[in-house]
Amino acid sequence: MLFELSHAPSGEEAIWTYLPYGPFPTFEAFAAHLREQAATEDPLFFTVLDHDRGPQGIASYLAVVPEHGRIELGHIWLGPKLQRSAAATEAIYLLIANAFDSLGHRRVEWKCNALNAPSRNAAERFGFEYEGTFLQHQVVKGRNRDTAWFSITDQRWPVLKPAFERWLDPANFDSDGRQLSRLGDLRGS
Repeated sequence: MLFELSHAPSGEEAIWTYLPYGPFPTFEAFAAHLREQAATEDPLFFTVLDHDRGPQGIASYLAVVPEHGRIELGHIWLGPKLQRSAAATEAIYLLIANAFDSLGHRRVEWKCNALNAPSRNAAERFGFEYEGTFLQHQVVKGRNRDTAWFSITDQRWPVLKPAFERWLDPANFDSDGRQLSRLGDLRGS
């Protein structure tokens, strides 16, 4: 299912534009890539599931530095039907909440190609604060990557967490599944 979501002819290959890998020439090559990802601990990859549709994307924890209380969310890609959905917001919320509330981190980071407007917008929508851009940070797929850095700290989490929970509450959605209040409004920004 993940292959079909992210590869032609039925999928959205633009998912791979800013990732350091993909798209893959065959299902077998994609499956081998997923096996390689599953064998790593940093990054630690997760499949993003939608209860109704099954596997809809991938996300990971990476750059984990327990002695500094730092962890990053990354390698995120979501199938088109999951993008900008309540289920996508819930998946990101669960990763952030786990990082702070269960793993005890002080800081959760989000980094993306500075040209990746959808990722930048998502980070800001989720309450990550923009910290700056590292110029010529990496070369990805033979192209320069300036990297935009965002974070949420443990000092801000107590404000963001209840905003996420109010937004995710079924009472925040009408009978057609449209949000009644924006996440940014609920956190006061």
